[in-house]
Amino acid sequence: MATPTENSSQKRIIAGAIFAVLALYVAFVVPSIEIAWVSAILLLTIYLFAFEIVGVDVAAVSIMVLLGLTSLLAPVMGLEKGLVPTKELFNGFSSNAVISIIAVMIIGAGLDKTGIMSKVAAFILKVGGNTEARVIPIISGTVGFISSFMQNVGAAALFLPVVSRISARTGLPMSRLLMPMGFCAILGGTVTMVGSSPLILLNDLILTSNKALPAAQQMETWSLFSVTPVGLALVITGIVYFVLAGKFVLPTIQAKSGAAHNAKEYLDKTYGVGYDLYEIVIPAESPLAGKSLDEIEDDHAIRVVAVEKGDGPRFGAQGVDRTLAIGPGSVLALLASPDIIEPFLKGTRVQLKPDLDLFAEALAAAKAGIAEVVIPPGSELIGKTARDVWLRKTTGLSLLAINRGGETITREGGGVRATPFQSGDALVVHTTWADLYHLERNPNYLVLTTEYPHEELRPRKVGWALLFFVVALSMVLFTDLRLSVALLTGALGMVLSGVLNIEEAYRAVSWKTVFLLASLIPLGLAVETTGTAAFIANQTLTLLSGVPIWVLQAAIAVLATFFTLVMSNVGATVLLVPLAVNIAIGAGADPALFALTVAIATSNSFLIPTHQVNALIMGPAGYRVPDFMRAGGIMTVLFLVVSLTMLNLVF
Repeated sequence: MATPTENSSQKRIIAGAIFAVLALYVAFVVPSIEIAWVSAILLLTIYLFAFEIVGVDVAAVSIMVLLGLTSLLAPVMGLEKGLVPTKELFNGFSSNAVISIIAVMIIGAGLDKTGIMSKVAAFILKVGGNTEARVIPIISGTVGFISSFMQNVGAAALFLPVVSRISARTGLPMSRLLMPMGFCAILGGTVTMVGSSPLILLNDLILTSNKALPAAQQMETWSLFSVTPVGLALVITGIVYFVLAGKFVLPTIQAKSGAAHNAKEYLDKTYGVGYDLYEIVIPAESPLAGKSLDEIEDDHAIRVVAVEKGDGPRFGAQGVDRTLAIGPGSVLALLASPDIIEPFLKGTRVQLKPDLDLFAEALAAAKAGIAEVVIPPGSELIGKTARDVWLRKTTGLSLLAINRGGETITREGGGVRATPFQSGDALVVHTTWADLYHLERNPNYLVLTTEYPHEELRPRKVGWALLFFVVALSMVLFTDLRLSVALLTGALGMVLSGVLNIEEAYRAVSWKTVFLLASLIPLGLAVETTGTAAFIANQTLTLLSGVPIWVLQAAIAVLATFFTLVMSNVGATVLLVPLAVNIAIGAGADPALFALTVAIATSNSFLIPTHQVNALIMGPAGYRVPDFMRAGGIMTVLFLVVSLTMLNLVF
């Protein structure tokens, strides 16, 4: 019987063969060799994205390099010149869109560093009460507003600990709160032109399309609040939908709450596992003497968090690793469930101390404890195990359990350390608070636990953060400066005023998003300049000849919705905007409106958890794919109806 990995490989091979055959077929029906090669590269891009052959950023960079190599291989490929001039190949890295995204991420990190988000959470707790009907609109509306000025993944990540705390204090399951929050974070990205990558990218794509259009058909770019009526209607629709239909479409899962006051009770209740902290001494007659930590932990369902071998206590990052040998007289601090500790003591003949002694200070509640960490989309840990990355040695995290889609994986359940991580996994760990604080700056992890002793935020910098946020926004609204210059002014102000130091600013940037966006811009240029977009548009017009313009617009929106479910919304935007522009021109419609339709429709990502926001909330809330299909299916239809209606009413 084939394993899931083998089945996945077989599907990729079959899909690859189908895409290859399709590329060969297209080569015989397109009017030029340039269009044939660009179409083949388009199909390759879709294949790489849809089947995740490599990371989406790696795929995008590969496509960019491939386009550059066409200048060298042009004679072999039957081309007169490369598909994209090499001098324009890297223009995406200096584009308005890329610089704007970098600046938005830094500004968002600055606002978070001052504790403004904590004040927002306090306000929600004060006015939201304990009822779902009041809490959902406040949380979702707040996140929707924030995500209109920063990346929706960033807004959702900022509010994930906030929702966890609210859930713990109100008793409302996180599964009833996180999906409305996540969906509204996505919807909030349609409120302004800086709320999502597709909308930030749109004006650059319009300017690129204008290069191939006559003067009479030149499109105007969109201003910051051009899409606000459409976005507000979508956010309101999402909030009303969950308030009215939430009790029918939202699952009730007693998911975890990072703000639980009693870690042991919380673990027992949420995951069905409980751990106590014990200190033991290894006598010479114990069978554990002479073994490594790896052997001890594999033979017994325990986790060792600290060791004393006579050379000083070892704990935290770089202190304990699985190769450490345990000799007679060694003292261990370990975590074990109460039903395991008795047989463990009898079978190993170790001496149990009545209370923590040697490690009492190092592992006191003020310095260490149970925490929860989420694996975010784009983490380098995805596909790797705790053993692969030496999790305890490199980060100080002792992994106890993984919650994945409502299922809890523990040592007793088959070896949590040997389980490959997936996006959205919620990790239950024991750690020192110092290690957890350092982990907050690691983009491969999202720390869900917030109420622990750690370095204070910079509330004294709130005034500076708000000042430069307002300065940036004012420059966007009231000057003719490019969006990138205005936003970068605010980001630079955050650094110069000490809201963030330069290292924190660098860490705030998702370089994966930057490379993904910048590397795909040349593909859009190739699609446009070689006539590929015009050819596909003509074929589509022929297929839909005679239908009303609104049907064409709806078809474009549905196509964008489908693309964004199986590939990145940036990639879908780059591929479809040139197509939409050419279809609109051929049909006598407004090309700028059709382009905007694509950029908005690529936010219609609710049906399955492929969007980064959905993947992020899946683990903490314990959601399953059917949960998204049930709630997201209706939201998808509502999105299409409301967005198309508002686009045509407003524009």
